[in-house]
Amino acid sequence: MPAPRLLRAGANRRYLRPLLFTTAGTLTAYTFYRTFAPKPSHPQIPSTNSPLPPKLPPIPSRLEQISRLRAASPTSPTSQMYDLIIIGGGATGCGIALDAASRGLKVALIERDDFSSGTSSKSTKLVHGGVRYLEKAVKELDYNQYLLVKEALKERAVFLETAPHLSMSLPIMLPIYQWWKAPYYWAGTKAYDFLAGKENLESSYFLTRGKAMEAFPMLKEEGLVGALVYYDGSHNDSRMNVALAMTSALYGATVVNHMEVTQLLKDSFGQITGVKVQNCLPPTTTPTVTSVKKSFFSSSFPSSQSSSQDTTGFEILAKGVINATGPFTDSIRSLDSPSATPIVAPSSGVHIVLPGYYSPARMGLIDPSTSDGRVIFFLPWQGNTIAGTTDAPTTITQHPMPREEEINWILSEVRRYLAPDINVRRGDVLAAWSGIRPLVRDPNARNTEALVRNHLIDVSESGLLTIAGGKWTTYRQMAQEAVDEAIYHFNLTPSIPSPFPTTPDVSTTPTAKTEHFLDPDIPGIISIDGHCKTEQLKLIGAQGYSKTLFINLIQHFGVETSVAQHLAGAYGDRAWTVASLSSPTHHRFPTRGHLLNPLYPFIDGEVRYACRFEYAQTAVDVLARRTRLAFLNAQAALESLPKVIDIMGEELGWSGERREREWKDTVKFLESMGLPRKLSGMSRKEVEEGRAGKFDTEEEYRLYSRHDGPAEAEKPLKQ
Repeated sequence: MPAPRLLRAGANRRYLRPLLFTTAGTLTAYTFYRTFAPKPSHPQIPSTNSPLPPKLPPIPSRLEQISRLRAASPTSPTSQMYDLIIIGGGATGCGIALDAASRGLKVALIERDDFSSGTSSKSTKLVHGGVRYLEKAVKELDYNQYLLVKEALKERAVFLETAPHLSMSLPIMLPIYQWWKAPYYWAGTKAYDFLAGKENLESSYFLTRGKAMEAFPMLKEEGLVGALVYYDGSHNDSRMNVALAMTSALYGATVVNHMEVTQLLKDSFGQITGVKVQNCLPPTTTPTVTSVKKSFFSSSFPSSQSSSQDTTGFEILAKGVINATGPFTDSIRSLDSPSATPIVAPSSGVHIVLPGYYSPARMGLIDPSTSDGRVIFFLPWQGNTIAGTTDAPTTITQHPMPREEEINWILSEVRRYLAPDINVRRGDVLAAWSGIRPLVRDPNARNTEALVRNHLIDVSESGLLTIAGGKWTTYRQMAQEAVDEAIYHFNLTPSIPSPFPTTPDVSTTPTAKTEHFLDPDIPGIISIDGHCKTEQLKLIGAQGYSKTLFINLIQHFGVETSVAQHLAGAYGDRAWTVASLSSPTHHRFPTRGHLLNPLYPFIDGEVRYACRFEYAQTAVDVLARRTRLAFLNAQAALESLPKVIDIMGEELGWSGERREREWKDTVKFLESMGLPRKLSGMSRKEVEEGRAGKFDTEEEYRLYSRHDGPAEAEKPLKQ
């Protein structure tokens, strides 16, 4: 039977030859690829069971920043004039500092209180174009209003891209209780989507009555027809502001908080040549510079000690001065000219904070037509619920107080939209604050009473550049326009050595180079060439951030899940250092991180990080602007105050007298955040003994419970 065997052998060779050719071709192509393919621009870290911790670049200490300011004094032997001095450390001021520094200008920023201590920390926490503004633009055929919405929608996309750890998209429900409003609102939300164009977050959609109740179970069901859901952005406003300040410091800007501009310097021609500043901090101890123990993941720590408590002040020279002080704009303008026409029309906006069970964790609500025609938002934020805002003329004060009638008005509006079985109580208000919105008038307009809808840039005869108005969402665009105007008016030339340098290393990912300069081809890292690059410039913490970062923190440090999620969302890749600064618990789990308050995920390492890396100088800086606890729960902030003062006292070398002053100043601030009057009179000892959490009267107890009193609460409910 030889013939069949030959036939089978020939058939095998026919199938085997193509297989061999295919295998050889594949191996050749793979070898060619491995030999000639472009190599990664950074060395790859071998895969391990746990990621390598990032190496943070050094950041100038506050003491070093003040030394830089003194170097620009006319009495300094090495006087180095700044290109720009920015007065005001809010969103606009810090945005200008970052824009100018990233263009190659020599910049100083001076803030009387703390970064974001005013309006910038008391917003509605939205990053939005403004649905109501679009409605006004259509109804009133207002083209300028339309442009304002379009610009804000563009900036919303930039916002979420440059700081993904501090901002996020948020679905917002618009409940419908009259069927004829459905097509009207549908057309409005679709127009909002269309106007956003390629920057649209997600498309709006309609929910039937049943689906609306599933998405928002707390909603009043009676008369509900359905709901429309559209998307806007939400953010952590104060931490965003601090990130702007710290990022500008990394890019070379001199930023100093708790220092006040007391005088504008002028030459013989009446042109502004600089400012005189004075320290605002109370004395601590004898000023010293301590060497701080290195972080587990950082090459070095900046000194956290306070600078010299110099009360005499000193002068700083600059080619141009920018006034970006928000509601306090007119006070700086009066330093320039006592007869300057006031341009700020202050408006008060009150917000209240309710427990998180008042809203779903991932959906907000808007009431487009309140009882008096205003708009109110009802939004989840940091585990709680924000409701607001009011809009009423006010006077300008540093810490405005929320009025009781405004708080009650918001509560009454909340009751209109929630199910009747939900008892909306005054005692559920965990915090309340009043922010001053600086609406502005154009001093050069014929009708000086007319308010500017967007923002205003004005240059006085002596050269003071003022920028006022606007809103959080458009801070970057405002900063760009202000720097453009400053470069033109003050004839500034960015300092750009050849070849162009890359920006400082603000990336802390494990695969980053250890040098302090990075390849500008890396996303978020830009080269300084004199042009505005803030649309692509990622803020500190964004480079190594990912949605799974919190898992790395849990596995590496053994922190609680809620703590890890909070740290990743508040600090981005800087959460590695925050966790490393947290004290051991000496428990099996969690192994690190002592809670400042058992109700919230803020830990002791955040206080140390704030002192060492974010220029926190007072307990209010930490409780209000670094951890946000004062905005979430005023009583919890009071209960956490002793721990915060003790940690900061160790970090900053506070004397007993300074610690006592911090207690009094912080309690006074917490009164403006809705702290009950009964609690504001407590001593530190009483708070540490737990007196703040006890009810003294039956009336007080009824604010928090439907029971008749504490004794009734012990009785079992009748079947």
